[in-house]
Amino acid sequence: MTTALSAATALGEQAAQLDADDPLAPLRERFLLPPDVVYLDGNSLGPLPAAVPAALEDVVRRQWGTGLIGSWNAAGWWHAPLRVGDAIGTLIGAAPGQTIAGDSTSVQLFTALDAAAALRPDRPLLVTDPGHFPTDRYLADAVARRRGLEVRHVPPPDLARFLADEGRRVAVVSYSPVDFRTGELYDMGALTRAAHDAGALALWDLCHAAGALPLEVDVLGVDLAVGCGYKFLSGGPGAPAFLYVAQRHHAALETPLPGWTGHAAPFGLAPDYIPAPGIARARIGTPPILSLLALEAALTAFDGVDLHQVRAKSLSLTGFLLRCAEELLAPLGFTSVTPSDPGRRGSQVTLRHPHAHGLAVALAGRGVVADMRAPDLLRFGVNALFTSHGDLLTAASRLRDLTVEGAYDPAPPSAGPVT
Repeated sequence: MTTALSAATALGEQAAQLDADDPLAPLRERFLLPPDVVYLDGNSLGPLPAAVPAALEDVVRRQWGTGLIGSWNAAGWWHAPLRVGDAIGTLIGAAPGQTIAGDSTSVQLFTALDAAAALRPDRPLLVTDPGHFPTDRYLADAVARRRGLEVRHVPPPDLARFLADEGRRVAVVSYSPVDFRTGELYDMGALTRAAHDAGALALWDLCHAAGALPLEVDVLGVDLAVGCGYKFLSGGPGAPAFLYVAQRHHAALETPLPGWTGHAAPFGLAPDYIPAPGIARARIGTPPILSLLALEAALTAFDGVDLHQVRAKSLSLTGFLLRCAEELLAPLGFTSVTPSDPGRRGSQVTLRHPHAHGLAVALAGRGVVADMRAPDLLRFGVNALFTSHGDLLTAASRLRDLTVEGAYDPAPPSAGPVT
């Protein structure tokens, strides 16, 4: 007990000093966080940015309520997918005119996978990660069926070896820079170069990376990328996703869903489809204005923010949480599956415990919101814009306490379909 108290005291002093020295601490005021809640699930759903309620009030009451249909022009609704896309582009290292926002992540990913395959029509293989998020794997299979391709499941560390044997047959390599379960960070630059050296295209799912770390998609030569708007970008539940296509591919880009808004003259209502120039050809249907403008307002939380500072703080946060886990939780049977090497770590820490589900439920009851992934992973997402080191010590301490007390149900009843 004395050792545990000493560890907690030392951790408390370290957390207080780190937070006192944090240049990003004032950014917490850009979010409307509930009092007395430690929110560590922003890697699933970001919290409400302070700018969003007023923006939505204006959209609903003035732009829609008063401006009515005229707001497509007067309020700039029609151009919102391109405008918001460019705002996201600044966060992923994309020059203007290459990123578009709208539709869901699944739609954008299907579009990107199919379009990438079409750009390499003489190559029969589509490579993806066997540990990819399920949607990424399902859609890779769907595109392969549609295009007559074969899917190969290759873990990122094994890509170079695979390409040495099969590279000339690979059309596209589809990966995520961050493993959604473990938080492991892969080398986007090295993997993109490996794909290009084999003549393949590199497609990245940035859902767990956009807004959490600097992403230089232009500099790295990324061909296509997609990402959601509701995790680290905090655009709200079901927020529109984004699609990035490098400018060098625009002229040849063929999308599988040629919707009317992607037409070169959408209001000409021509009988045949002629794609719009540039990234605008990736538009599909009428943009979801309410959610799109909520996302646009949410992105103002990044105004004036240096993503290299965000990354530095994120690594400090995750490193501190790993220390808390080692000193407070490892003796109780928790093991970390997140790499200790900062260069291989995204913006989350994942701990393994056989009662992960019950512990996540019990933690929420004590004011700490994290999540779990079956069967035994507890995930703690950190967002440098609002998470503090003190938050992480609180989370680790409460997790230790309820584990010692046995104050949780190892198999809790379902509270609904979402875990």
